Amino acid sequence: MKLKKGIALALSLILVLALAAGCAQKGAEVTPTPSPTAANTPEPTAEPTPENTSAAEKATVNLGLLKGPTGMGAAKLLSDNDGGETTVHYSLTLGSDPTTDIVPKLINGELDIAAVPTNLAATLYNKDNDSIKLLALNTLGVLHILENGDTVHSLADLAGKTLYATGQGSNPEYVLNYLLEKNGLVPGQDVAIEWKASDELTALMASGEIDLCMLPVPAATSVMIQNQDVRDAVDLNDAWTESGAAGTFTMGCLVARTAWLEENSALVPGILGDYAASILYVNDHVEEAAELMAQYEIVPKAAIAKAAIPQANLFYVDGESLKEISDYYEVLFAADPTSIGGSIPDDNFYYIP
Repeated sequence: MKLKKGIALALSLILVLALAAGCAQKGAEVTPTPSPTAANTPEPTAEPTPENTSAAEKATVNLGLLKGPTGMGAAKLLSDNDGGETTVHYSLTLGSDPTTDIVPKLINGELDIAAVPTNLAATLYNKDNDSIKLLALNTLGVLHILENGDTVHSLADLAGKTLYATGQGSNPEYVLNYLLEKNGLVPGQDVAIEWKASDELTALMASGEIDLCMLPVPAATSVMIQNQDVRDAVDLNDAWTESGAAGTFTMGCLVARTAWLEENSALVPGILGDYAASILYVNDHVEEAAELMAQYEIVPKAAIAKAAIPQANLFYVDGESLKEISDYYEVLFAADPTSIGGSIPDDNFYYIP
């Protein structure tokens, strides 16, 4: 009798344990672990990390930016970077002159990515086809001819005048020469051109010591704020279109060292996402972006940045569309082959994953 009771008790215990195990298995099936969605998944990185990863644990990317239009689009990226909201951590180098402040550091590996003039990107590539690749385009034409007076309304009106300009040896010089010739003028003969550093030229024009100059935004904007007698005489974007020039007048771009790209390609989608979002924010939130530009010393004052942003022609292009700049390079090559390093870059120049 005791044996029967013992067997019955054992069977009851086994049944209870079996039911408990079944309930536990059933509970696991109805409460699955949530899976990530497109909306909350960050761009891929070399080693995916949790969303709350600290800045110290993120990959560090050495970023070079220039003061002025080429760097303006990155203002929100810098703010997000300080807040730990970017996909990587950016270590910033901010310079005024691309040839002295940025290029040497790209060449020696101190910088991984940099925003530079488009003609300089082509020149670097032509010096060494394995040195850099073009990641994105960020700035259209930003050049303006300013006058303290009312005699110049087209490039043809520059005949017989002296034009003070900045940007010798870069996009501004080659574009100016090309457009003057398209308007029947020979640079240096029909139009005298005096080249000055941007800061010096801005001061001369704002003080009224000269009456005619070519400057990029935001320096041009600064002059017109300081001296209300100065007017925007010719927008070179309009002159480009009116001249019938092929391609899009594109002055700024983002490049990366090829060696760095080969080891860090998984970081690129997130970086380009950060950059594109920053340009979109700048164009859509002018006042807030202007404050950021002044904070990070990309533009001297927020008031200047606020007035300059609508004229800065900030935009974003990557992928296959990068190749559209080849028409612009053909124009520069025709004007002066040395302006882009002696030849039009081949397809290997473009970073297209």
